[in-house]
Amino acid sequence: MPKSKRDKKISLTKTDKKGQALKQKIIEDIRSCVEKYKSVYVFSCNNMRNELMQGVREEWKPGSRFFFGKNRVIAVGLGRSEEEEIETDLHKISKVLKGQCGLLFTNCKKKEVAEWFENYAVEDYARSGCVATKTIELKEGPLKQFAHSREPYLRKLGMPTKLDKGET
Repeated sequence: MPKSKRDKKISLTKTDKKGQALKQKIIEDIRSCVEKYKSVYVFSCNNMRNELMQGVREEWKPGSRFFFGKNRVIAVGLGRSEEEEIETDLHKISKVLKGQCGLLFTNCKKKEVAEWFENYAVEDYARSGCVATKTIELKEGPLKQFAHSREPYLRKLGMPTKLDKGET
């Protein structure tokens, strides 16, 4: 069979970098949001998943804007010092940006925003490193909920197991 001309592998070294133009656009967007919205909130997230964040963005979409990105680029948009800032005391926000955090620009009141984030919770599967919230005990006897192929894994977890006619 002839070799396909479309099936070409591209090395990642040949892909385009995001570059200075994207950073400048983020800085301009942040500065326009400072003028457009009354309030700016800094929030941090642990183990954030993109799907869940999209849901939050959709709920806040009509009257607010979220920003994620490199903290240094966001800090430049807000102003890193009193001389660089575009509104008074914005340089103080750029000093708070550490770790995985973002900005929320909105016209909502502080009480409303704080209340919404306190009440917002989403069930999600645990990732590695998470602490278990429940303790599960398995009673002695046949475990019909597990396939016979799970027996080595249960034994590895420290559970004394034995296969009887293909049942754990």
